[in-house]
Amino acid sequence: MPAAELATRRAEAERVEVRDAVGNVLADGDQVTLIKDLEVKGAGQTLRRGTLIKSIRLTGDPQEIDCRYDGIKGLVLRAEFVRKR
Repeated sequence: MPAAELATRRAEAERVEVRDAVGNVLADGDQVTLIKDLEVKGAGQTLRRGTLIKSIRLTGDPQEIDCRYDGIKGLVLRAEFVRKR
């Protein structure tokens, strides 16, 4: 087996598949909508249901999504509380 093919197979095996609350597969750069009101610890803010989060980034964890929102730095959401838009 060529080294390039072996590297490709290893990369696919290590790739984590992240799914939203409905079961849609999420990817970097997707837009998601919150399906539940969430209190943000440390920010003293509540994100309401229906809030649009743009340009998400996936982490190595299949349940966590890194994202940005106005006024909140380092926001990490659980995949079970979002729906792909």
